[in-house]
Amino acid sequence: MFEIYDVAIIPLILAMVELVKIVGLPVKYSPFVAVVLGLAFGIFYLDASLKQNIIVGLMYGLSATGLYSGTKNMTQTKEEEH
Repeated sequence: MFEIYDVAIIPLILAMVELVKIVGLPVKYSPFVAVVLGLAFGIFYLDASLKQNIIVGLMYGLSATGLYSGTKNMTQTKEEEH
């Protein structure tokens, strides 16, 4: 179901969200786009039952959202310290 190399999808989702933001999507919709892209990857890329694909797709999208917000919070905290 879930292979270790599938984790590479998370940075790919992040990159796609960044592209959508460059095109003009407001930043506040980024988490929603990440979850939708994660679901799309889960449903169309993985080879398992639909229920498993949806769950793994949600994990991808939510992981990408958490990675983005965690990195953003870390950089903001470091900027505030200086």
